[in-house]
Amino acid sequence: MKEKLSIVKIGGNIIEDENALEAFLKLFSNLEGKKILVHGGGKRATHIASKLGVESKMVNGRRITDAETLEVITMVYGGLVNKNVVAKLQALNTNAIGLTGADVNSIKSDKRPVKDIDFGFVGDVKAVAHNSIDKLIQADFTPVFCAITHDGNGQLLNTNADTITSQVAVGMSALYNTSLYYCFELNGVLKDINDKNSVVKHINTKTYQDLLAKGIIADGMLPKLENCFDALRGGVNSINMGNTSMLTQENDNFTTITL
Repeated sequence: MKEKLSIVKIGGNIIEDENALEAFLKLFSNLEGKKILVHGGGKRATHIASKLGVESKMVNGRRITDAETLEVITMVYGGLVNKNVVAKLQALNTNAIGLTGADVNSIKSDKRPVKDIDFGFVGDVKAVAHNSIDKLIQADFTPVFCAITHDGNGQLLNTNADTITSQVAVGMSALYNTSLYYCFELNGVLKDINDKNSVVKHINTKTYQDLLAKGIIADGMLPKLENCFDALRGGVNSINMGNTSMLTQENDNFTTITL
């Protein structure tokens, strides 16, 4: 029987709200067993870039990462945000270690090829060194990954945090029974976007097709869920989506996704 490993992803809205971040990190610290945290930080990066006079270019919600933008992202994700989170976790007696994908060669990516759009220094994950990450976990460290990987040739790459989360979960599933938690503002996948309590509590392959046919899953939620099913097919045990209170025993009003 494999030991349980929880992998939790938080987005920029939690990072930007000091009170929400403090509350989340307390819940994360109280989460029993071995765990990994992955964070974004795009809103903070955009804000700092603006202060530095660096224009943020977005296409379909995705950042174009030129050389100057990569410098800002490295400073913000790998420095300001990551070390702030690590320091707050240390204050809560969680012995965290802040990482990019370059650290211990943990996450390698290929630079995204240019098709219709040149996204610049953006990476698509190709390999997760699960044994290296496990050495940190076995040493009782809690890895905290920011949204930066590397290509193995000295180049850092801006990489989608949701993708990092799912790929790390797939990699670690070789060693652990992995459960993935995507924390965001909503309570979960909703039947009615205007009713925050209309949570679809369980989604599997069959119910997913039903929800697609009814148009309940559409737009931005579509790639998220496709990503989830890819991760499940890659060995992840279960995936949970909802607000941060799903990390507590008291809340069961969130979405669990299984095959």
